[in-house]
Amino acid sequence: MYKGLEKFTVKGDFKFSQEDNLEIVCNASETASGIFLVFAVVENGAKELLMVGSTGTVQNDGTLKSKNGGLYDKIVNGHQFAKTARKYSWPTQMKKESIEMLEVHWFETFNESKKEIPTSVEGQVLQAFLDENGKLPKWNIAF
Repeated sequence: MYKGLEKFTVKGDFKFSQEDNLEIVCNASETASGIFLVFAVVENGAKELLMVGSTGTVQNDGTLKSKNGGLYDKIVNGHQFAKTARKYSWPTQMKKESIEMLEVHWFETFNESKKEIPTSVEGQVLQAFLDENGKLPKWNIAF
């Protein structure tokens, strides 16, 4: 995992196959704001980071503006690949790329105990990936 994410204590993960229903297997909070990382599970259980996403905006007064449905809604219904909800686009993209399994890790970054801007944490993870690989994760790139 990426350095710095271990400090977030409200977190979770789940696996998603082409045959799964993302609305059912997603265990992310419907009230939380934060980030999520999507990995392809490849040979021998190794993982390849495909994308990093976030939800929640910190306002000038320091409060959080979050969309209804929180991380759960962003993961399940957020648009990706031709402006289609992930619950539909992920299985299609997985088939195209012969990906059997995704593993999603989510972290609540802004709550009573931690107040880190979700997009800032997302940027830190993407920067670390860019520094290490010279490019962004392939699903973070617009199709």
